[in-house]
Amino acid sequence: MFHNSMQKTASERLRMETDLRLALSRGEFSVHYQPQVDARGNRIIGAEALVRWQHPQLGAQSPAEFIKVLEDSGLILEVGTWILDEACGAFAQLIADGLVDPLNFSLCVNISPRQFRQNDFVERVEHSLKQHGLPFSLLKLEITEGIVIQNLDDTVMKMRRLKKLGVSFAMDDFGTGYSSLTYLKRLPVDALKIDQSFVRDATHDPNDAEIIRAIVAMARSLNLEVIAEGVETLEQLAFLQKLGCHLFQGYLHSRPLPIEGFRRLLE
Repeated sequence: MFHNSMQKTASERLRMETDLRLALSRGEFSVHYQPQVDARGNRIIGAEALVRWQHPQLGAQSPAEFIKVLEDSGLILEVGTWILDEACGAFAQLIADGLVDPLNFSLCVNISPRQFRQNDFVERVEHSLKQHGLPFSLLKLEITEGIVIQNLDDTVMKMRRLKKLGVSFAMDDFGTGYSSLTYLKRLPVDALKIDQSFVRDATHDPNDAEIIRAIVAMARSLNLEVIAEGVETLEQLAFLQKLGCHLFQGYLHSRPLPIEGFRRLLE
């Protein structure tokens, strides 16, 4: 029984990888944008670009599953470059139409460990921004601790090169890893994102509330921006604001939207 289920999982994974290899050329991927909001004036101050996959037979696929397969198979290199290009193209249009002030907005793009390890990663980012005529300060790259564990010196060097150009960095899922604090000392990050697993239960779990309180206090002492993810209720938002965390994203404001829907929010 156990052997059969393992076999089934392996064959499903193989099928997914085969389908993912074709998905890019078939145009099955799209980028959705989740607004990031400053609760003090209910202003949209940024957006996180998130990839979605519409399988021709199976419909919408779970990002948690297919992104892991992209990463493990190495396909993330090609797809990651496409996501960055697609998002830069969409934002060039929003700026041209006067819907986004490029100097007061963040386009946030997730970068996987494998992408970051590419020798020409900095050049790829530079190329995407220049090609679409975007200011480097518009782009905020979201990294996780997984990036750092591989090779800290190489990571810091690439981050510094990009920071020199004007790109900023957010540490995603902060507080979920083992060594966030150690890395934080070394990494030139600009923002911390509080993982939604803490936000979800913060209003009724004292431990989660305490973790958020500590993250916000630490961000303040290090002069870092702090953004809460997965905010779904007014109660959660009120709790965060009381601690001094005013920037958030989540279903309370909007789910991730295709570019047309995101555009309507800005109009």
